[in-house]
Amino acid sequence: MQNLATKFDNLTIQSDFIFKKVMSRKRICMHLLEELLQIKIADINYFEAEKSLDPDYASRGIRLDIIVADDKNTHYNLEMQVNNIKNPDTKHYVLPKRTRYYQALMDIDLLQKGQEYDLLPPTYIIFICVFDFFAKGNYVYTFKKRCLEDLELELPDEATTMILNTKGSHGNISKDIKSFYDYVNNHIINSDFTKQIDNEISYLKLDTKVRREFMLLEARLLDERREGRADEKVSIAKLMLAKGCYSLQEIIELTGLSIDDIEKLKNDMHVEKQA
Repeated sequence: MQNLATKFDNLTIQSDFIFKKVMSRKRICMHLLEELLQIKIADINYFEAEKSLDPDYASRGIRLDIIVADDKNTHYNLEMQVNNIKNPDTKHYVLPKRTRYYQALMDIDLLQKGQEYDLLPPTYIIFICVFDFFAKGNYVYTFKKRCLEDLELELPDEATTMILNTKGSHGNISKDIKSFYDYVNNHIINSDFTKQIDNEISYLKLDTKVRREFMLLEARLLDERREGRADEKVSIAKLMLAKGCYSLQEIIELTGLSIDDIEKLKNDMHVEKQA
């Protein structure tokens, strides 16, 4: 628990947990969107933060950090992305397909059963990345669908994906967005906006309820990881037993399972085979 307490004290805006809490403050989230998109927003409404979207039992569920809708019914999904993750099997970076998946699941959630497709509201998927995914130096990369035969022809599906690059060096962004980037990167406070964010984080760290929530969340995630590793060990042991060319000792050494666990697996597999 002491390690978790230290971890909590050292959290920054780059943490999903802190980012979600800070962006749950309406004035901060609204200002970020207004400055980023150069629009005026009268008000925003929050949907369930870290919403888990599971279309069906066979699909991959996700948790969305922040989902808000403004007074014009435009929906925004804000995500903090610290690591440029690569699939170890395919060697491909996952960010592009991840934005596609988030957009698809948001659309499914926004369109009620029986509604017409044209009732889908405008959406923005916004990833705040602390790395330059495209290595072009842009502060912002904005994507919409265009016709390859006529690049001036845009598909009016009102779906926009924005990849923010906090390590960028050029492009048109406001002073407050630049100061936000500086704060995300190096904890530099050089504007009233970043001062508000830093004060909010300080308040959060003094809140015992927030601290307890973080502890419980970390404990739950640790349990999930342990369960995942245990399931992986069982799967490996089943494969080794099915092949029939591994000794009991070899299975124990390679999986870390006990003799009792392996014997139970053997019995279960025998019952399944008989059935």
